[in-house]
Amino acid sequence: MRPVYVVSGGVSKFAKARPDKVFPGLVKEAYDYALADIGIDHPQFFELVDGSVASYFSDHFTRQLMAGIMVQDYLGLCPKPSHRVEGGGATGGICFQEGWKAVASGYMDICLSFGFEQMSHVETWKGNEFIALASDVSFDYPVGGFYSGYYAMMVTRHMAEFGTTVEQLAHVSVKNHINAYHNPYAQKRQRLTIQDVRESPMVAWPLTRNDICVMSDGAAAVIFCSEEGLTKLEKAAGRRLPRVLVSGIGRGTDAMRMADRPHQSFDEFYKYNALPNETDDDSRAYYKELWERGFRYPGVHSFRAGRMASREAYKNAKISDPLKEIDFVELHDAYTSSEIQTYEDMGLCRYGEGGTFAASGKTFMPGIDYGLSLPEKPVCPVNPSGGLIACGHPVGATGLMQGVFATWQLQGTIEKHFGDPTLQVPDAQRGVIHSHAGTGTYVTVSILESEQ
Repeated sequence: MRPVYVVSGGVSKFAKARPDKVFPGLVKEAYDYALADIGIDHPQFFELVDGSVASYFSDHFTRQLMAGIMVQDYLGLCPKPSHRVEGGGATGGICFQEGWKAVASGYMDICLSFGFEQMSHVETWKGNEFIALASDVSFDYPVGGFYSGYYAMMVTRHMAEFGTTVEQLAHVSVKNHINAYHNPYAQKRQRLTIQDVRESPMVAWPLTRNDICVMSDGAAAVIFCSEEGLTKLEKAAGRRLPRVLVSGIGRGTDAMRMADRPHQSFDEFYKYNALPNETDDDSRAYYKELWERGFRYPGVHSFRAGRMASREAYKNAKISDPLKEIDFVELHDAYTSSEIQTYEDMGLCRYGEGGTFAASGKTFMPGIDYGLSLPEKPVCPVNPSGGLIACGHPVGATGLMQGVFATWQLQGTIEKHFGDPTLQVPDAQRGVIHSHAGTGTYVTVSILESEQ
């Protein structure tokens, strides 16, 4: 496979509603920004781009089939090749990886990945019903209904198994909302306290409204290229372009029905699921004790698909100790609980340690006053953009939004794009984006590295 670079990206303003634009206009907002950042116009780009990949989660929100081709037409990219991808909450992350694959395979030299969702056309309850159709409608949906119920069940099991507390969940919300306070694209730019999170309306115990992401209107776009494509773009732009290498991708899946997910023995876990940083004697002894206490993997407290996606991505990018070798993570925090669970799935900490890790300070940004007493210094900021909880979650755009923010971090251009340097991760060399669907049925992990 060929090296693949991200050279530019753009996002629209995420909001509860964007009545000023229809969905093709939202994508054009992101697309125009990506081109302007390179310094080329649409006629130049049209001559160079080989095709595109489109992502949106649900035809229900737009009441329009084949909405992707409508955007392709609106952007003026016909008759170039294109296709639409969909995979629940991971739709944007899949689109990111499909753009990468088009270039890595040699099929294209320059590929545009764009994604969108316009969720404001329906009432919140109806939107939640549409989203819940990404669970098994014959078995899980009739007894659970909405995703907040599923995730409440998962986190109560995590709390019972590991002693995770509601205050630890609230640390995630405080961190992500205060990060988003400095992000002009974010939907919820708020400074919250632990008390604010816990006293907000209860949705499904222990998850309050401030523990859960919101429905959004928004779009994002990413431009991928090979070395040959990069040469073409640089010639058109008349300058060297800052590029970011996509050094590894990974994907994982799991059964739609949580009841169908098998338990693995300690030996099976180490044979099929252990990450490179979990093979030392101390980790083996820790997990052996968990199994002897009755722990079962994956259970409903863990996302096997996330672990498998991480394991594959780390192998491809030659990462052996993620917490030490990754500078930041843009992680799919649809719920504060899922961020904590994903810390464990990605090997940032061991299973059972996610709650204490969330409140340790290691995942926070340096130089920001969170109003919290954090025992340790930042090591690997998670969701420096604010994540889904604060930025919003226009599903088809979300994974691509993560790709755009990660690219800007690795280009060292956060101040340029945000008008504020606060969220720039110091000397960021390697970042990870993580997208998650359903109750953990599709997960993508992509690793990006600075190539300045």
